[in-house]
Amino acid sequence: MTSRAAGARWLRLTGYVVSVTVVLTLWQYLSAQAIIPLLFPSPVSTFQIGLDLLQSGQLGNDIRASVGRILAGFTIGSLLGVAMGISMGSFRIVRLVLEPYIQFLRMLPALAWIPTVMLWLGTDEVAKITLLAYTTVFIVALNTMIGVASVPRDQLRAAQTFGATPWQMFCTVKFPATVGYMVTGMRLAMGNCFMTVVAAELVASDSGLGYLIFSSRQWMQTEYAFVGIAMIGFLGMFIDQAFHLTTTKLLRRYQVGDGA
Repeated sequence: MTSRAAGARWLRLTGYVVSVTVVLTLWQYLSAQAIIPLLFPSPVSTFQIGLDLLQSGQLGNDIRASVGRILAGFTIGSLLGVAMGISMGSFRIVRLVLEPYIQFLRMLPALAWIPTVMLWLGTDEVAKITLLAYTTVFIVALNTMIGVASVPRDQLRAAQTFGATPWQMFCTVKFPATVGYMVTGMRLAMGNCFMTVVAAELVASDSGLGYLIFSSRQWMQTEYAFVGIAMIGFLGMFIDQAFHLTTTKLLRRYQVGDGA
């Protein structure tokens, strides 16, 4: 690591520390000035409640429930999205048939489907995972389709000139050129999953961070809601960075990664 790169890392870390410190200090001050402190708990009381929930095992159970649903919905949606995107990018007839529906459905939030999903699939895990897969599939499909469609024609012609079969062209030309688009779509979709899991866990849940947030209002336990909100944010940041670092390392040959 060069001194310049090390300096950039330290500068970035320092900026994070200063920013977080300022926000926490301001939060602590505003909570102390609140007319009704119960409605705006301090970071200290929120942290203490988080520790209590962790020690009791409730927070761990809620985290496992939410992360399990997110990973299941994300995986299913990503697989479907990649398959649809490759098909639409490779075959014009498939694109003409599917693209209108994808463009229409991707504008509808998962929250709008909750009543319908409850009627069709009930209130068990299948319904929640379906909502999370729904919010994933279209982003991945569109990004993958764009990646396949943007492969330079000259590269395809060159592969044909050397006698490559359609399958060989896909494996050696189209797929490598599309991986970056796929990963970008999946990373964006992962963020959508974390935003959607709160709505998905409204479907008759008894566990999960979304359930923790919404159930807290019944007893005016605002700290519980803050703990749930904070955990969703931290988990989202952690999993996003883990996904980014893993794909960058494993798919380095395809030059995946944007340095974020």
